[in-house]
Amino acid sequence: MAAFGDTTGAGLEGAGIAGFLLPNHAGMRTCGTMLKSMRSILGRKSRADAPAQAKAAELPDMPQPEHQTYIIGDVHGRADLLELMLELIDAHIGGTSATDPKLVFVGDYIDLGPDSAVVLARMQELQEAFPDNVTCLMGNHERMMLDFLVDPTTRGPRWMRAGASETMRSFGVATADLEESPEYDAFPAAAHSLRRRLPKTTINWLENLPLSWSSGNLWAVHAGADPGHGMDEQSARVQLWGHPEFDSAPRGDGVWVAHGHTEMDAPLASEGRISTDTGAWRTGRLTACAIRPDGHFDFLQT
Repeated sequence: MAAFGDTTGAGLEGAGIAGFLLPNHAGMRTCGTMLKSMRSILGRKSRADAPAQAKAAELPDMPQPEHQTYIIGDVHGRADLLELMLELIDAHIGGTSATDPKLVFVGDYIDLGPDSAVVLARMQELQEAFPDNVTCLMGNHERMMLDFLVDPTTRGPRWMRAGASETMRSFGVATADLEESPEYDAFPAAAHSLRRRLPKTTINWLENLPLSWSSGNLWAVHAGADPGHGMDEQSARVQLWGHPEFDSAPRGDGVWVAHGHTEMDAPLASEGRISTDTGAWRTGRLTACAIRPDGHFDFLQT
């Protein structure tokens, strides 16, 4: 397998990996079919006689989660790429013989791309079906949508600038009245229509999404962290929107922070930060970072 710092795609080990990297996929599977596949790959629990990954030699300055972990970047309404990524992860788990793998999605499931409604349904079903293996974090775009539902007149314009039209259209909400000189009551009317179409269970699920996840010295948040404070002391605003010193100041506590939010030309792992947002909604490249307990990692891309 690749050593720490390698980026892999077509070179990943695992049967049939080349097929998963094809730019076009013949049809979308149903949620039920996808869940059946996920039960197969996530059901590989550790056995008593299996080599303990925790016995891996401690390596300095490397992310070392307790289990093999997949950090998946911003999906932004690209249900097609989410499907491809799950297949890439399936192949990678098989190629590395991982047991009890963890999948952590860093948020921003909606906006910009065309299939936000489908992506939300799949993310919710995945997390609820596999609560011990799948974690969905809240992103700033989910936060903007929830704020819009509560205060549409004030919050609507900002969310519209962030790509809300695509999300509302995916739920069957007309947006023409919002895009050019909207009337005073246009945003409340749109919020009412969206709330009627969003299942109450989905709204409740969104409202309760966590802001962070951690295992070993690896943390995952949506946008970033304040390097001057411990990870348990980070504010919601910083985790959702980032911090001006996140990219420039070292943490000094040995923690690695995986995140999305900031689009990169290529994924990056350096100086305690793992960046996974490669602008999937416009580039077609959804990225995940597969991190093993010994600190080795691979980047997977659609």
